[in-house]
Amino acid sequence: MTELPLIGEPIAAAADASGARGLAGARIGVVTFPGTLDDRDAARAVRLAGGTAVELWHADKELGDVDAVVIPGGFSYGDYLRAGAIARFAPLMSKIIDAANSDAKLPVLGICNGFQILTESHLLPGSMIKNDHLKFMCRDQVLRVENSNTAWTLDYEAGQEITVPLKNQDGQYLADDKTLDALEAEGRVVFRYVGFNPNGSRRDIAGISNAAGNVVGLMPHPEHAVEPGFGPESVGSGGAGFGGSDTDGLGFFTSVLTKIVGGDK
Repeated sequence: MTELPLIGEPIAAAADASGARGLAGARIGVVTFPGTLDDRDAARAVRLAGGTAVELWHADKELGDVDAVVIPGGFSYGDYLRAGAIARFAPLMSKIIDAANSDAKLPVLGICNGFQILTESHLLPGSMIKNDHLKFMCRDQVLRVENSNTAWTLDYEAGQEITVPLKNQDGQYLADDKTLDALEAEGRVVFRYVGFNPNGSRRDIAGISNAAGNVVGLMPHPEHAVEPGFGPESVGSGGAGFGGSDTDGLGFFTSVLTKIVGGDK
């Protein structure tokens, strides 16, 4: 039986034909902590985009030969103490922090619990606390792309609205007014909730970046909106040109591959 091609295969073939490093050769590390739930989903999203997913364990002493890292969602260490607070001290996190802050500026994406870990490790400012309604929230969520120039948003347009699933209980983004003002002034608010703020996050912020734009964290789950027929049912404007909200999240993963092969906007 002939297998259907992955969505990213035509993109990878075009990159190979142009003489650039092929997308399939781009290695995206996906970190697993005790309590991680969405590592396999993130790895599948990487493969659907055309890259190679590399399993990374929290206790690893080295990152190895990876071009980017995804810290996926879940409940690392049961969210004891604070969500992401214990995972921040995992041996591999020190390597990720160093690589993200190095001259090479390793692209790092933190999703949900991964976002919480990025704030706890101070790769991103602010912190995450309980939802303002104190309940677990699970829904399809519309987001507006505020910054399309990060390593993880190159395949989106500024102002574009996308729909991806959201599921969290510690999803309220909190920072002091000085930090929030700086994020706004520097264009580091990457995503904002549209129509409904599901957790009380300040200024409807759903995701932010560091100053260099290589580190991005967000609460909603783009890895759950990467395949036709298996994504959100609500209709968005269509993400990354893949024609429909089912695949609105795929642009995160094609964007970083674009970045890796040198195809910045």
